[in-house]
Formats: sequence, structure tokens, C-alpha cells
Amino acid sequence: MVKNGLYAEIIVDLAVRKTDRVFHYAVPKKFENVLQIGARVLVPFRERCLTGYVVGFGAPESQVNIREIAGVLDEEPVFSPELLELARWMSESYLCSTAEALQRILSPRLQVKSGRGVRRIIPALDGEKLEQAAASLARAPRQAAVLRTAMASPGLTVKELAAAAETTGKTVELLVQKGYLTAVNNTSQAPPGYGGPQFTAGYGELRLNADQATALEQIEGALKAGRFSVFLLHGVTGSGKTEVYLRAIAAVLQEGRQAVALVPEIALTPQMIELFRARFGSLVAVLHSGLAGTARYQAWRRVKSGEAPVVLGTRSAVFAPAPRPGLFIIDEEHESSYKQDDHLRYHAREVALKRAQQSGSVVILGSATPSLESYLRAGPGGLYRLLKLPVRIDNHPLPPVQVVDMRDELKRGNRGIFSVPLVEAINRRLERHEQVILFLNRRGYANFVVCRQCGLVIKCPSCDISLTYHLDGTLRCHYCNYSTNRPVLCPRCGSDQIRHFGVGTQKVEEEARRLFPEARVLRMDSDTTSRRGAHERLISSFRDGHTDILIGTQMIAKGLDLPKVTLVGVINADTTLHMPDFRAAERTFQLLTQVAGRAGRGSLAGEVQIQTYTPDHYSIIAAAAHDYGSFYRSEAPVRRALDYPPFSHLARLLLTHTDEETLTKGALLAKEILEKIAAGVNVPIDVLGPAPAPMSRLKGQYRWQLVLKGPRRNTLKDVIKEALNILDKERPAFKPSVHVDINPQGMV
Repeated sequence: MVKNGLYAEIIVDLAVRKTDRVFHYAVPKKFENVLQIGARVLVPFRERCLTGYVVGFGAPESQVNIREIAGVLDEEPVFSPELLELARWMSESYLCSTAEALQRILSPRLQVKSGRGVRRIIPALDGEKLEQAAASLARAPRQAAVLRTAMASPGLTVKELAAAAETTGKTVELLVQKGYLTAVNNTSQAPPGYGGPQFTAGYGELRLNADQATALEQIEGALKAGRFSVFLLHGVTGSGKTEVYLRAIAAVLQEGRQAVALVPEIALTPQMIELFRARFGSLVAVLHSGLAGTARYQAWRRVKSGEAPVVLGTRSAVFAPAPRPGLFIIDEEHESSYKQDDHLRYHAREVALKRAQQSGSVVILGSATPSLESYLRAGPGGLYRLLKLPVRIDNHPLPPVQVVDMRDELKRGNRGIFSVPLVEAINRRLERHEQVILFLNRRGYANFVVCRQCGLVIKCPSCDISLTYHLDGTLRCHYCNYSTNRPVLCPRCGSDQIRHFGVGTQKVEEEARRLFPEARVLRMDSDTTSRRGAHERLISSFRDGHTDILIGTQMIAKGLDLPKVTLVGVINADTTLHMPDFRAAERTFQLLTQVAGRAGRGSLAGEVQIQTYTPDHYSIIAAAAHDYGSFYRSEAPVRRALDYPPFSHLARLLLTHTDEETLTKGALLAKEILEKIAAGVNVPIDVLGPAPAPMSRLKGQYRWQLVLKGPRRNTLKDVIKEALNILDKERPAFKPSVHVDINPQGMV
């Protein structure tokens, strides 16, 4: 026991809630002048040596045996007091341990060691000279790829840079010899002039229209005031939301603060990088999971040091260690990809709002199709302020939309994927040498059963959710576990045309090549974009006119600016409409509106065709009219009547085990405990299930779920926390693993 000396307060890296507290360790003399709050250390814990996070200094209240810190991993803090507060908030909000939250926040730092003495490559030029150098290498595509990769991810080793650019180390060394790149031995070093505080203040010929100017004026006023504010920027597709983002970033830089901008898909990152770098040059750091670990770490260091005050990335970039954040931008804020769907299930929008509250920052939530939650909060008396961009730039018209009733196609004997009107429209575009996008968003487990004669979709009688077809011939609701056998005849019209529906992008590609043999066809989905840089290559090929028809999933549905596209064809709008999800109508409207917005963005007029077996559904009618207000007025009463978000809150417990019988018993015990606790609170809470998860077996694990529904999020959390404590005491009798998801975006 150490009687005198320095004691550190440490959170030990254990992903266990019951040990989620501060432990005291003695600081050896050799570390007293080295150790700082925010650093990581090695500490003995029981029989192991684990990582710990230093959160303060102070002696323990009682005289206990204090063990000494075994080692110091960081010479400087890797998290700030603000990020520690964020981690504690995440622990409370998502029912995880503080250590788990810190792991998530620090993931780019944890992936890579400090790397002293390693030779790293960074650009030797800056600003326009760097862009001119890249342009001069047009006839040397491998060298150009290396230079652009180094611009996006400065600080890679020769081997890492070559791999990221898909070339060899010789190409990298050649650019070093030419003076375009330089090698340094210190990971934080940058050559003179690189990463300085310059950015383009002028905007050339770009002029804001009246709606953009009004929106920007309100945002700039909040930025200058330095207080927490949230704006919902509701603009139709092509209305210039990105330009408002860029001007707002310039304004926050003038205030000496930093900006973090998020996009929902890695596929959108290359286009946004191009726009951001054109405006802010080397001040931009890119953070997303598609980068190599070292590249993410280098970007993370540049942000932390203040060298890169503009952060662009996907969901995890919300944790960027900006020293003085002043602006958070969530582009396409409605997207479900902002919700982490495994392990620590956080929502980037919620995290951004919390960080903005902590730092007195401004949040811009941008979308042509806002989530119902955000739109409700932007209403009278809500937390958000609504800003509208109701027209496209230069008053370009929104494309007309034709809804094709596939039931009529079937009656005419057409059982194929493509309707006659869509085939004719594609042929017209190909004759004019214009480009076509064909969209189909199919997820493997999401088959539904539909009558091809009358359009009836078989739904759960209690939940108004489409039933999922299982291989054993049953239809099951994944909310309440109602099940029934698949009907032989349609309950409505008596037809025998009952089918479970499902066509994927590969089938569409095959059929497109058969129908349009002269067309150059490209497919963009998770199968074709698995290699690093594939997104950028496919989009560049299409944008440069090397492809006539682009077939893809939701990664091509939003954000992309492709001015040569004059026709968008939606192969089957029903794929998302009849998902076993209460948000199915909302997601259908959002996807259809977003993908329709890819047409007619340039000088040529656009057209959209939507194929469906349910042409009278309000989400499809509203999407065809580009009318968000109409959709909201139809959907909100349905949600309110069924007591679904945004008029309530949900929480999901996912239970997993290798033995299905053990899992079932555990799920029933969990339900019994939850219902008993819920009965003792002063607000009504429904406990739905247990039922098999939509993916009922994954990686050898059986999966069941329980869903809680109630009016208050905090009450749901309290009930679950108490239930988890009881279940912990039931072990080892209670064997399943339990994963908590507060306000889930889906039920995979």
C-alpha cells in the first residue's frame, strides 16, 4: 500500500457494465512527470494486465491495497475532457461501458502505434500547385493515383501508399524524385506551407439564390453567437444544400473553430472530397472506415493538432478530435447508415447533437426527405429551426415521374423485370447517347409475399407489418411472433398468383445486357465495390461517359451529382415498401425521391419511371409528385395511431446463443423479468415478443429479440438496466448474450 505519492483515477478497458467505474492506481516515480489526464496506461487487473484510461488524479476514499501502473502508452493525451464527457454520456444513453465508448471514440488512434522513425510520405506542394501537379499526370494514371491518395491520406508509408493507390513502391519513389512528394520520419511533421490555415475565400461565379442566402444568413448568425443551435435544411434534390454547407464551413473557420461534415455512404466520399478540397485545400482531413488504419490515424492526428480544421467522413467521423468544434453537418440526415448496427449501437446524429451541446456548436441536418423525427422537431415549438430550399439551382425543373403498374404488365403477358414503357424509355436515351440509372434496393432476407393479381401483401393482423417468408413455408411477424402458413390462394381475390418476391441487381444486369446488347452496362453494389477505391473508379467511369447504364442499390440513390443522367428507372418500388419494418413507407418514399433526384440535374431534361405492384400507396404517389408534405401528412397519423416513433420510443434486446432451446428459455425469462419491472413504472410500456430476429441464425448463433415500446426513452433505459442487473445475477443459469439497441433503425 502506497501511503504517500500520486494516485491516478483510471477506467479499465473492460466491456462489462458491472465494472464500469473508476479504479485508483499508484503512479510510480518514473511516470509522475510523464503521465497526463487523457493518456492510456497499462495496469494490473486481477491476473491480467489491461489497458486503462487516465481520467483524473486523486487518492482513494478508503485505505485499500493500491497497485501500481505498469506502463504508460501515450506521452500526450489521446482524448480531451469533452470526449471523456461524451463517452460517459454514451455509456448512459446506449447502456454500454465507458471503456467501450472510449474505444469507439479512439478507434483510429488505437489501430496504429506511434511509429517513430518510420519513413512516411506526404505532399511536397500545396494548394493550386498540388492540383496542377495532379492534372499534369493525366497520361500517367498510376502516378496520378498515388499523388491523389497522398493528398487524401498524408503520412502513409511507401508500402501503404502504394497499396492504397494499387501500384508499386517504385511509382511512389518516382514522385519523391520529381519533388511532388516528400518523405519525413516524424508522423506529425509537415513540410513548410502544407496544411496551413489558407482556404479559398472567393467563390468565383457561384451565386446563392434567395433561399440559400436566407438559410446561410441564419446559420452564420448562430455561428457568430457561439451558441448551440440546430437547423433542419430541407431542400429538394439539386437545390444547392452542399454550397450552403461549404459557406457555413468558411464562416466557422473565420471564427477560429472547426467543422465536422458527415455523409452516409463511402460511395459519396470521393465526390465530396473533390468539392471540399477545391474550396479548402489541405485543411481537409478525411475519416472513414474504408481507409487503411495508418491513413485514418494520420488524418486523426492532423485533426487533433488543429492542422486540419475541416473533417469529412462517414458515421465514425463524428468522433473526430477537433479541439474547438463549431459546426457539425449531417448530410442526408435521414439515412439509417448513421446508426451503428452492431456492438455499441450509437446514432451519429445523436452524438453530433450532444457534442454540439457540449461545445456551443451549430448543427445542420440536411435532407430532401427528412426523417419524421427531425421534421416533427422542426415544427412549432420544436428544438430545430426549419430552413427551406424549395427549388433547384437555376430553377431547373424536378423530373416528371411516371408510375408503371406492373399488374397491368402481367395482364398483358409481360412477366419480365422490365416493363414495356421502361424498355422504350431506355432505348430513347441510348439513341440520344444519354445516360440511365436503374435502381433496385434488395436485401437478402427481405422477401415478402404478394398476390400478383390484385397486389395484396400478406401482413400481420396486430402490427400492420408485412410478414416475412421463411423457407419452411411459414409467414412470420418479427415484432410479435405471429405466424401463419403461406396461403395457396389469395385471401382477397382467390387468385393462385401468390408469390414471394425477390430480384437482385445481378439479375437486372443480366436482363439489361440481353435487352440492350449495344449498351455499356455497369453494376454498383456491395459485390462490385468491395475493393478499396472501387466506388471512386465506378462513379468516375460513369461520370466520364464510359458507361451508358448504371445499375445499383441505395449507394447510387442519393447525393451523387451526375449531370448526364436523363432517365432513372426504379425496377421495383415494392422491395422496400413491404419490408417487415414500421418505417417501410418512409424509407420507400425517401429512396424513391432521392433516386428520382439523380435525373435532370444538368442542362438536359430528366425523366423517372417507377415500377410497382402497389401504385396507389401514398408513399409512391407522394414520391412521384416530389411532395414531402403530402407524405408526412399521410404517414404521421398512421404512426401516431400505432404508437410508433416519433410519437413513442423503442428499445430492442437481441439475445444470441448457439443452442436454440437454451436461447428460447432465456428469452422467455427475459420477457418475464421485463414485464414485471415495466408493471412497476408510472408510464405504459409494451413488451413485444420474444420472436426470432429477421436473420434468425447468423455466424452459428441463433438470434431472438424483445422489443419495448413506451413514451419515454429514459424510462425504457431504466427498465432495461434493471432487467440486465437481474439477468446478470441469474448467471450461469441464464446463458444467452444480450445486446441492447436504443431506438433501433432496423430489426436485422
